[in-house]
Amino acid sequence: MKSASPISMPGEKHEGVTGRGARERILASAYELFSRRGTRAVGIEAIVSHSGVARMTLYRNFTSKDELVLAFLARREQQWTKDWLQAEVERRSTAPRDRLLSVFEIFDEWFHLETFEGCSFINVMLETADATNPLHQASTQQLKRIRAFIEGLARAARIPQPEEFARKWHLLMKGSIVAASEGDRDAAKLAHAIGKNLLEATRSE
Repeated sequence: MKSASPISMPGEKHEGVTGRGARERILASAYELFSRRGTRAVGIEAIVSHSGVARMTLYRNFTSKDELVLAFLARREQQWTKDWLQAEVERRSTAPRDRLLSVFEIFDEWFHLETFEGCSFINVMLETADATNPLHQASTQQLKRIRAFIEGLARAARIPQPEEFARKWHLLMKGSIVAASEGDRDAAKLAHAIGKNLLEATRSE
C-alpha cells in the first residue's frame, strides 16, 4: 500500500475570479458559494456580487439558476468525484481491497478540514425532493456513478455479489458524510472499522 500524503482538496488553491472569462467567473463563483453554503441558500445576487459580473451577463450565460446549478453539479462531479476522490483512491494503493478502505481514510482527512462542506450531491437531492426535478435527477445520477466506481473496485477484488456489496459500501460512505455534517468528525473512522468487517465477511463467502 502506498504511503499517504496530506490530502489536497479540489478548490483549495482558489485564485479568485478576476480576469477570467465571464462564464468561467460565474461558474467559479457558483462552485465556491454552492459548495460551502448550498444551492438553496445562495441567490443570484450573491453570485453576481462574488463574480463581479452584471446580472444581465449572468443570464446571457445561464438562462436560469437551475441551469447554473446543473453546471455546478457537473463541475463538482469532475473536480470532487473524478479529479479528487477517485484519483486519490487510485494514487494511494494498487490493491482493490485497500482502495476500498482508503475511501474512509481520505474521508477522515476531509472531515477534519476546516473547509469540510459535506456532499453537494446529497444536499441538492434533498433540497429538490421532487424526483422529476432535473436537479434531483442529476444528483442521483452522480451518486449512482460513485456507487458504480465502488462496484468496479469490488469486482476487481473478486468480491461476491459486487453490486450488492457496492450498495452497502456506498451507504457507509453517505452515512459517514451525513454524520460528519452533523458534527461527528470521526465518523469515517467508524465507517472504516465497519468496512473492514464487511470486507472480512466476504472472504468466507
